[in-house]
Amino acid sequence: MEESRERMLEIFNRSQISDQPLSWFEDFYSESDENRGLIPWDWQEPHPFLVDWVEQNDEMGNALVVGCGLGDDASFLNKRGWDVTAFDISESAVSWARKLHPQRNLNWVVEDLLDPPTSWRGKFDLVLEVHILQAIPEQIRKEAAPILSSFLSEGGTLVCIGRLDSEEDQEGPPWPLTAEFIEEIGKGLERVEFHSAEIPEKESTRYRAVWRNSAKSKLDKPSRE
Repeated sequence: MEESRERMLEIFNRSQISDQPLSWFEDFYSESDENRGLIPWDWQEPHPFLVDWVEQNDEMGNALVVGCGLGDDASFLNKRGWDVTAFDISESAVSWARKLHPQRNLNWVVEDLLDPPTSWRGKFDLVLEVHILQAIPEQIRKEAAPILSSFLSEGGTLVCIGRLDSEEDQEGPPWPLTAEFIEEIGKGLERVEFHSAEIPEKESTRYRAVWRNSAKSKLDKPSRE
């Protein structure tokens, strides 16, 4: 795991001196040659905080999985009856996820959170973000976070899962998020839950923040047609 993390940091640092600071996601997945053991954030199962949330809620509808990676969360939601669209900025990740989870009714797409399709605005009953905001540099993260709520339909639910900030310095990515920043993600939405706990055999405290859209969100940054 330590070796794969060092490799990740090397690829990340390389991307930061380019004009495409998020290109490291594609580089990392493509250079992993479909070896899951080289992906340090790949748990090879749906996140337990997501599983717990689904078991506590009988909601159903269409879901958007943000930064789906290798697709375990998206596949889990789909198997539990959700109509799922899962996207990632990395074409290699999406191709790999499609092979790992060949459900015919799961929509895998390559998209950029900072430049989403206009058709997604106000469309989804559930928007799920797991470990994505913590994996992107702070300035880009601040641009990306407010976009999440714009995908919600009226009454839709936003679920965000990640690492909660600690006093320890973290050479990112990932960068654990502060409670203050997490609160800003759901600005304008009705707060439903903020849950934090340790996960056995995983470092750092994790959080699950849940909000509901009681009124239609507005996207400050225009989407592309």
